[in-house]
Amino acid sequence: MKDINIEDFKITSKISIKDLPTTYDLEVNKKKTERELRTVSEELAEIQNTMYAHGKYAVLFCIQGMDTAGKDSLIREVFKEFNVRGIDAHSFKKPTENELKHDYLWRHYIALPARGKFGIFNRTHYENVLVTRVHPEYLMYENMPDIKSVDDVNEAFWEIRFEEINNFEKHIADNGTIIFKFFLNVSKDEQKNRLIRRLEKPSKNWKFSSDDLDERKLWGQYQDCYEDAINKTSKFHAPWYNIPADDKPTARYLVAKILYDTLKEYTDIKEPELPADEKSKIHLYKQQLENE
Repeated sequence: MKDINIEDFKITSKISIKDLPTTYDLEVNKKKTERELRTVSEELAEIQNTMYAHGKYAVLFCIQGMDTAGKDSLIREVFKEFNVRGIDAHSFKKPTENELKHDYLWRHYIALPARGKFGIFNRTHYENVLVTRVHPEYLMYENMPDIKSVDDVNEAFWEIRFEEINNFEKHIADNGTIIFKFFLNVSKDEQKNRLIRRLEKPSKNWKFSSDDLDERKLWGQYQDCYEDAINKTSKFHAPWYNIPADDKPTARYLVAKILYDTLKEYTDIKEPELPADEKSKIHLYKQQLENE
């Protein structure tokens, strides 16, 4: 398998999405890719078990992408070896009535993982600068004091949101949350093929909505919004990674590899040791149990 340098996928300077790849050749077949993913997933699960016992770091896993990009299946395959006690998964959809009574980041704050856990945001706080930017009329439901109509939603409004998101991520990073942000970069042609498969396979019909076609017509606007969001929020403490997503097994492996290679550098994540007085009595405790 091709050696992976995770820095090749990290966004560290201004990008144009049209120049980012949607395919990547691992130089192996699908079965080999899947075997390698299983191995990396098992190694990640070991790190997570240690992190759970260590209890000083949390991991926030953020995944964004256009419809059909493969978010759900990627999460399933990358984290399938994990102990469920160590994961909190959230999929942020249309805000509820209660959520709309708070600021737009509130529901994301309360869903953050505790130290020792992985938090998965499947669709994330970035929906607030993606979907609402393409459909600014949705902002009217937030009932903000200074926004009376969509005419009040100007560039300054979005700049403030980017600053708020950056501050949010910097705050949680400073307090022990390791942040990963993955953009599943699927091509428009591949999205078309996946939508057609949803229509052709009866078992996949339930995934299809006519709204998918309406949103597809806005592809260019979404790409522009993704590009702006990535350029303004990919920071050292919370980097974005471009994941070529036209091939699902490849995308899954790349994400798992980036997670593993990054987390293994945290050499301070170790299982805690028993206090010295307890450790000195291990043989006595063992003897007590054996003599029951």
